[in-house]
Amino acid sequence: MKQHWFVFCRTDLLLVSQPDGTLTIPLSEQPPVATAPWTKIHQLTMPDGEVVKTMRVEQQTVPSELQDVATWCGLRASYQKLPRDLYLKAGKCQEILYWDENTRYCGVCGAPMELHTEISKRCTHCGKEVWPQLATAVIVLIHKGEEALLVRGRNFVANFYGLVAGFVETGETLEEAVARETLEETGLTITNIRYFGSQPWPYPCGLMVGFEADYVSGEIHVQLSELKRAAWFRRDNLPRIPEKLSIARQLIDHWLEG
Repeated sequence: MKQHWFVFCRTDLLLVSQPDGTLTIPLSEQPPVATAPWTKIHQLTMPDGEVVKTMRVEQQTVPSELQDVATWCGLRASYQKLPRDLYLKAGKCQEILYWDENTRYCGVCGAPMELHTEISKRCTHCGKEVWPQLATAVIVLIHKGEEALLVRGRNFVANFYGLVAGFVETGETLEEAVARETLEETGLTITNIRYFGSQPWPYPCGLMVGFEADYVSGEIHVQLSELKRAAWFRRDNLPRIPEKLSIARQLIDHWLEG
């Protein structure tokens, strides 16, 4: 039975071109690339019920029959090249591979861990079980009349403005995290915090939860360890904004649409 094979080399994903020039994930009965005796192949059941295979290889090599159609592409860049459903499945596969590599040994007794189910492991000595962990983060678009707050992150690679964001801490609600991150990073107080949507963020294992909120008070004072700049922008004077991939862009586009 043919299955989709999500093959990674580090953070690059193997894609193959179709006759019409579009790119997709290899579909075959056997692995589309050579495997080693130590290659671990994971079988995963996706939310839509499809069963796929995923694995990581050490080199970006492909068999001769795929030379003309195969290409390696970063997971983030694959968003622009794959159908959305395959991109999301690739993200889940990447997260499982990352989790597997980082849970080889038990955190209690140090013995080797073994797969117990598709998404759980059990210690071979003490029986401790572990599951993939998600780092939950919040992101917020803050309204002030006809303006929105955009920020330039200190760790942004490209020269663009995004939104206030940060990780949820233990013991707080998502809404409390939104208010805290906003106050810490910009010095602003907000209200009317309301849920917008969420997005898997497999870089490496995150969940982004988006919100909108309204400005209450305060002058902008950026937290220099996190941000380079923050400012209020109107719809007609926007700086460069994030790519379509992110929920930040979804929030901004929603605001732009009025």
